[in-house]
Amino acid sequence: MSADERRESAVRAAITEFARGGYNGTSTEVIARRVGVSQPYLFRLFPNKQAMFLAAAERCIADTRQAFADAVEGLEGDEALHAMSEAYQRLIVHDPDRLLMQMQMYAAVAAAEAAGDHEFGESLRAGWLRMFDDIALALGADADKATAFLAYGMLINTLTSLGYPAGHRVWSGFRDPDAPGA
Repeated sequence: MSADERRESAVRAAITEFARGGYNGTSTEVIARRVGVSQPYLFRLFPNKQAMFLAAAERCIADTRQAFADAVEGLEGDEALHAMSEAYQRLIVHDPDRLLMQMQMYAAVAAAEAAGDHEFGESLRAGWLRMFDDIALALGADADKATAFLAYGMLINTLTSLGYPAGHRVWSGFRDPDAPGA
């Protein structure tokens, strides 16, 4: 396996491990073990634990952006909105570690900021802003629609994380008002 393939494998492993254990609760030894490499080799791929976390977090954002881009290809308006919503739901249902990793990103940046490290979250904020801009463009360059989409996305994250089943009353705001029986 090439160094690039090992690095890719390490990023995937880091997403899984950081998603489940958080930044402070995840050891690089666990990531190395999941990848099947030694810890010293892992540090040849990444200079430190922070770089591993940021690579995993940046990949999580990039994969979400790509899912949205793939979903809206050739679509506009409400069709694009619904396609992105469905793509996001598939992403977090089929790979729950993606949702957990997002939450760990927010927690890690907040903790770093509280400790005075204001640089830690710069690349994540930049990636999130690119995602916001992508969403706004897909929705007709409408920042208000992008904001509403992301607000609903955060609500979906919360409801999913808390384990509310799809038919629960807390999901009522997501029901199509024109659907039979709504």
